Amino acid sequence: MIVAAVPVKDLVNAKQRLMGVLDASERRELARAMLADVLRALGGAGLDHVWVVTREPEVATIARGLGAEPLAEAENRGHTAAVAAAQTEAVRRGAGAFLTIPGDVPCVTAAEIRTLVAALGPPPAAVFGPSRSGLGTNGALLAPPAAVPLRFGEPSFANHLAAARALRVEPRVVSLPGLGLDIDAPDDLAALLAEGTATESGRLVAGWRIAARPAPALP
Repeated sequence: MIVAAVPVKDLVNAKQRLMGVLDASERRELARAMLADVLRALGGAGLDHVWVVTREPEVATIARGLGAEPLAEAENRGHTAAVAAAQTEAVRRGAGAFLTIPGDVPCVTAAEIRTLVAALGPPPAAVFGPSRSGLGTNGALLAPPAAVPLRFGEPSFANHLAAARALRVEPRVVSLPGLGLDIDAPDDLAALLAEGTATESGRLVAGWRIAARPAPALP
């Protein structure tokens, strides 16, 4: 059994690094669209279970509407803690493998997720997908689910490779263009627009015509 977990913080404070380009309502709308894109990709990849780790009722409703199961958090303790909680739950439910990807990689596809799964060797095994910068980890697939401790925040990709090797688990690296694009900064919005309108997020951002907006005033 392969389970996937997507940690999602509250939408009210989503994507603070985009404040100079998008207002609060737009950031919230983008966060919802990106989550929907990610869950559609996971739903089409043939996994056994897809979980969304969140404390926010609105996110839980989105998850259920797209066939995912919410895993409730009592408080927002951050990405690493949310993933660790999901790993623990995967072990408790007897999963053979555990995948986690963030909720802000809207260009990921079901085919890319299947590629990650196909790269997984006999346990203990680990497959990591880097961000486009090569610093972050946008995909981590482990068998068994607790084979390697996961800690996020740059340079998590290099740290995950080192952590796996320290446990004598030789990691496999799979670089995927859609999975690699996480939307955090204004330049990432331009990259999303360059990918076209195949995703809900891409169509949303294209409709905002961000390039035509005046530059934000400097403080």
